[in-house]
Amino acid sequence: MSKDDIVQTSDLVRPRHVGQPIRRTEDPRLLTGNGEYTADRKPDRALHVAFRRSEQPHADIVRIDVTKARAAPGVVAVFTADDVAGDYKPVIPVSRMANYYATPILALASKKVRYVGEAVVAVIAEDRYLAEDALELIDIEYGPLGAVADPEFAISEAAPLIHAEAKTNVLIAREFRKGDVRADLAACHVRVRDRFQMMRKAPLAIEPRSYCAEFENRRDAITLYTSSNVPGIVRDALAESLELPGNRLRVVAPDVGGSFGSKGSLYPEEILLCVAARKLRRSLKWTADRLEDISSSSQAFAEIVEAEMGFDTNGMAIALEADVIGDIGAYSIYPWTCALEPVQVVSFLPGPYKIRSYRGAVRGVATNKPPTGPYRGVGRPISTFVTERLMDMGAKALRLDPLEIRRRNLVRADEFPYRIASGIIWDKTGFIECLEAAAQAGEYEKLREQQRAARAQGRYFGIGLSSYAELTGIGSRISAAPGMPINTGSETAKIRLDSTGAITAAFGVASHGQGLETTLAQIIADDLGASFADIRVVQGDSDGVPMSTGTYASRSAVLGGGAAKHASQILREKIKKVASHLLEASSDDIDVHGGRATVTGTDRAVSFKQIAKAVYSDMKTLPVEARQELEASYTYDPINGTTAGATHLVAVEVDPSTCFVKIHCYLVAEDCGRIINPMIVDGQVHGGVAQGIGAALYEEMVYDEDGQLVSASLVDYVIPSAVEIPDMDVIHIESESAVAGGFRGMGEGGTIGAPAAIANAIADALSELDVNVSTLPMTPERIFGLLEQARRKAKGSKQ
Repeated sequence: MSKDDIVQTSDLVRPRHVGQPIRRTEDPRLLTGNGEYTADRKPDRALHVAFRRSEQPHADIVRIDVTKARAAPGVVAVFTADDVAGDYKPVIPVSRMANYYATPILALASKKVRYVGEAVVAVIAEDRYLAEDALELIDIEYGPLGAVADPEFAISEAAPLIHAEAKTNVLIAREFRKGDVRADLAACHVRVRDRFQMMRKAPLAIEPRSYCAEFENRRDAITLYTSSNVPGIVRDALAESLELPGNRLRVVAPDVGGSFGSKGSLYPEEILLCVAARKLRRSLKWTADRLEDISSSSQAFAEIVEAEMGFDTNGMAIALEADVIGDIGAYSIYPWTCALEPVQVVSFLPGPYKIRSYRGAVRGVATNKPPTGPYRGVGRPISTFVTERLMDMGAKALRLDPLEIRRRNLVRADEFPYRIASGIIWDKTGFIECLEAAAQAGEYEKLREQQRAARAQGRYFGIGLSSYAELTGIGSRISAAPGMPINTGSETAKIRLDSTGAITAAFGVASHGQGLETTLAQIIADDLGASFADIRVVQGDSDGVPMSTGTYASRSAVLGGGAAKHASQILREKIKKVASHLLEASSDDIDVHGGRATVTGTDRAVSFKQIAKAVYSDMKTLPVEARQELEASYTYDPINGTTAGATHLVAVEVDPSTCFVKIHCYLVAEDCGRIINPMIVDGQVHGGVAQGIGAALYEEMVYDEDGQLVSASLVDYVIPSAVEIPDMDVIHIESESAVAGGFRGMGEGGTIGAPAAIANAIADALSELDVNVSTLPMTPERIFGLLEQARRKAKGSKQ
């Protein structure tokens, strides 16, 4: 390399990418219709699948006659559970947890159906329309067994057993205990208690579940394209079930139109499509319609909590006791098990508060409904709702302002790390700082003045606060505790500088709308010293890295970002060593930024393209010992993970004539550590709060006593539109965490804090009526019930 090749760089200023609101690199293709979703796949001679689903909530399968369906036009095959039983092994969501029963996951219902919407028969035809026509020709005879729709009835001796082998409908039971709760409660100055309930809801991603199993004859291999946020988990489970090595089973999650948790588990349809593709040696496609997606995808929440909290004379929370019944639906889910939601409720109930003694007991109860699975916030929306309502109830009993009672009870900066009563350890996080920032930015005292003026006019105006904490980016120490058969505590990054100077970074995390292609590239650009435009991020492909699990539990920034930083730094050192030969300088004197390596204090530099050419193409430039592949891989484990926290502040008004709730203002003060991209962070907060508003006011899966879903369409299942979502102010408290990069996860916070804040605001608005808000969503019908209850009380007191 001649001196003429050296780039003059003395006047270059090093750009920083982390912390900047860089526009998402994904958006141009998505907004112009050039994204690729699973349903867009067009494999050669693909067949289409349709499922005959159970109309019964709980019944024996007495007889299935598919003769007419097999003879229908365009039908290639019809499969029942017996037809595919020998082609795969059931997937078992095992765990070492005590008092847990694992239900097997089958491709199709065998011998018995356990919820309306469960797949019983698969019809495979030349197109979807012909497959659906053939469904009508299938004759199924059922022997009804009696539906179990009420989880409290499910634990009674009179309830039919949903899984006879388990000998109980309680599939998981666990208890957390610290101190003498009963004695501490008895000694408290004030005790508040209630029965709380959060109703079952649908995650309702804009893209329904969709799968395309593409069969390759030459290698007897399958590539499954799936709308999943856990392609690595799906690949490993299917490889074991089908007894296929990973190099013959690839799972790809291309562009994914949202998940919110519902696409974060293995589904029977994924098993069926792979089994059928292998049997027929053809490629297969299936995309759920909206009815199928609502009625057969995993659902959220569905908990009943009896809870009591005690306070001393100074308003300090002393003791908390809770008994939880979680409606887990008909099956456990892979890999998370049916314990995922209900056990996290009791794990997180103490929240960010210094509660001395605690007992939290939970039972996960099987019912004839689709499985309860992960949903944005997992367990914490209901636990925050319960704890924050109890805090407000305590404040009212003690004649304290809700803001003041939180000031007294939140864990403070000098008390970290803090082990809460359930055993979870919070690392240093801005709990108090978020509370004070919300009060200041939201002009809390002015809101109280506004409330007094509104009440003088007879209006129901209320203010609600909620503070919460969550574990994010959990590492191996915590993720190992449930005893699941997968590693959820680490993630891998592989970064390669190719012979053209371009950079490709492969990750195990998988985006379903979070903008990972942008944020991970921002981290690499800074830590590798690369040009942002030269970086391509590959994610959602099980072939990308040797082991991956995916994106869930606010982990991508912490684990994926941590892996990106470490791999970038390793590759950076390799680049410096090559550059030191080209520039005839010590590697310690080489600085790398903007896609160039520069001799510090000089204008002598080489570009990444020149470095790559020297390594891969120009055999005369470098000595043999200096040649090495310009690639680095790093698997990052943050061990304990980190903590994120926030305070939500909302003001609402309840219309007594329509019983509708209007949100006047909404503010979030959150601490997600060092922010990678503030524009993306704000978008995550806005989206999460919108879903939290849905959970607080609108969304409810209504099942009748016979286990029939009566809100199975978007005509009956109400979600908030843009009109119902207020403008939001977001305040950032950037306290760096102890993990690589100082990042904290934050994607779930909006859904965690919003339901509790809105519930507290509605309760505050109606506080003079002596009613309580203990059930969500707080629909107009429920508000009408509270107002009627208040009127009856008032009428009774006058008599």
